[in-house]
Amino acid sequence: MTRRRVAQGYELDDDPARLDADAVYGYLVTEYWSSHRTRDEQERLVRASTRVIGAYADGGEQVGFCRVVSDGGAFAWLGDVFVLPGHRGRGLGEALIREAVEHSAHSDLTWYLCTRDAHALYERFGFVVGYERTMTRPAGR
Repeated sequence: MTRRRVAQGYELDDDPARLDADAVYGYLVTEYWSSHRTRDEQERLVRASTRVIGAYADGGEQVGFCRVVSDGGAFAWLGDVFVLPGHRGRGLGEALIREAVEHSAHSDLTWYLCTRDAHALYERFGFVVGYERTMTRPAGR
């Protein structure tokens, strides 16, 4: 398991047992990409993910999240990236993305994600715009 301190007293942790399912579902049910999911579907997606990373405030409250799905050899997909509004502007989104795509066994794979409004953020990590909302990060980047 990876547990890493990041700026301003926050911590990233990829221990799935530490995730706050209420916090994850509570946020994702409000977003355009995931509002259709039921609680059971969301929990199943988390369990089926190759890696999940939570961002935690100094007191242990979960304030961010992302998940990775990969076949382990050719591709990885980054999804459900979020930081709660009261904790934005502190580099947590970047820290979550960096941890997922650069500090993992999947760092040399081709990465995919979908977004309609965060292209500039993902471009900082080598993603390029593909078809419509799809972005890719070429292998070996």
